[in-house]
Amino acid sequence: MRRAIKAIYKGEPVTEGAGVKLRRVFGYYEAPDFDPFLMFDDFRSDRPEDFKRGFPWHPHRGIETITYVIKGDVEHGDSMGNTGVISSGDVQWMTAGSGIVHQEMPKGDANGSMHGFQLWANLPAAEKMMVPRYRGLTAAQIPQTTLDDGTLIKVIAGQVGDVHGPMDDIVIQPKYLDCLVPSGIGFTHALPGDHTAFIYVIEGGGTVEGQAVTNRDLVLFGPGDSLAVKAGPEGIRFLLISGLPLGEPIAWRGPIVMNTKAELDLAFKEYHEGTFIKHPVNQPL
Repeated sequence: MRRAIKAIYKGEPVTEGAGVKLRRVFGYYEAPDFDPFLMFDDFRSDRPEDFKRGFPWHPHRGIETITYVIKGDVEHGDSMGNTGVISSGDVQWMTAGSGIVHQEMPKGDANGSMHGFQLWANLPAAEKMMVPRYRGLTAAQIPQTTLDDGTLIKVIAGQVGDVHGPMDDIVIQPKYLDCLVPSGIGFTHALPGDHTAFIYVIEGGGTVEGQAVTNRDLVLFGPGDSLAVKAGPEGIRFLLISGLPLGEPIAWRGPIVMNTKAELDLAFKEYHEGTFIKHPVNQPL
């Protein structure tokens, strides 16, 4: 059964960090419909004043943050000792687990543009306090495949045909694809029937189940074993994301997501008392 449209989200402008202006496509109030995903932000801007203040040092616990940059640079540093720059085409997959403190400082490119997306994925109760880990993937490490109809797919996580994405050993069994479908081509992709799935249009436009979609539209799908997208005259590029729902209670405040209020209160108490970090030494991958 092909998946029908459950809802289309347009998002809304918000200001985060030290004054970064971005578009929150879904977040706290919509999260129950997106389980295991918690939040999705689009931080594309061609104005340095929108992003240059960045996200100074802040904590996370109980989640994973997945940052995909398509234009510009983001400087990263964290409590495990990781430092570096995420550049065009790169992915940062950070598993906060028991606790990590980090900063993300967007720098943009030579023309003052900074384009990218950040997804938050929940961790199940059994893994909330796992050892944190950080994985940085360069554009060259992300495999891609071209289908017979000319569709180009970058496989960040999951599998397309014989091509496996480099992100594995993730508890929610995610699929994260960057799909570029040529003009007029119909794209169909099989997915596990019990997984949450959505697409986010980042270029061009087309139709989903006969309904027009364009840049910055997010389509959340209902149940089914496949989804379909038809490219319009200019073609369409979208992110396809899916994952296994956890079906667990959520206690969420700011950058920390746990299962109970008591766990949440303890996390903030530890952060203020200086005992938040349980694994300060960089862990081997």
